Amino acid sequence: MSEEHVPVLDVKGLVRRYATLVALGELDLEIEEGEFIALVGPNGAGKSTLLACVAGLLEPSEGEVKVLGYNAGSIPARAATSYLGDEPVLYDDLSLEEHLEYVARLHGLEDWERPAVDLVTRLGLEERVDDLPAHFSKGMRQKTSIALGLLRPFQLLLADEPFDGLDPPSREVLTDLLAESAASGAAVIVSTHRLDIAERASRCIALFDGKVTHDGPADEATMQKLLP
Repeated sequence: MSEEHVPVLDVKGLVRRYATLVALGELDLEIEEGEFIALVGPNGAGKSTLLACVAGLLEPSEGEVKVLGYNAGSIPARAATSYLGDEPVLYDDLSLEEHLEYVARLHGLEDWERPAVDLVTRLGLEERVDDLPAHFSKGMRQKTSIALGLLRPFQLLLADEPFDGLDPPSREVLTDLLAESAASGAAVIVSTHRLDIAERASRCIALFDGKVTHDGPADEATMQKLLP
């Protein structure tokens, strides 16, 4: 008998309430390895809430969220998940290089210097590796957060509006990095308002009032109808 298939992300009957407000209502999703998902919808549609539930930062009010068969928020699920939140969280007393080394060693990476240098170079941070984030602009902090999130190992990448604060060249680099992560086998979910993601994403999931209103192609014509 073959082993039971386990998707990277399995969401069943997910409901998330804030008092009387239903932020997510009865969501069912399955996402497989190698998928590049564009998560779209107007502000308040539930995109950030969904990603926070998957990352284990919020508890479902009802239903279940599993990452590789483990409950979201459990140690195995967190070990498999890299989360890029909408607000970078950095240590103001550690330089960029010290951040990279800290994250690498935290996740048991031994040969981390080469991929770290590649990320730093592609994101245009090579001149700032010895600087503290306290002196960084919003865009620089965002790029630092991206470098840290992509350096660590993951099988599921969650990115909540990661393009905010980035200049056009950096947005293009980030799109390439997300696509490369999916091509390497990770499941990638990016919450975005950007139409150009349609050119790279393999699937589009649209939310409205906490419910899935589209789950299918991410072509430009479809995305134009769905993006606010």
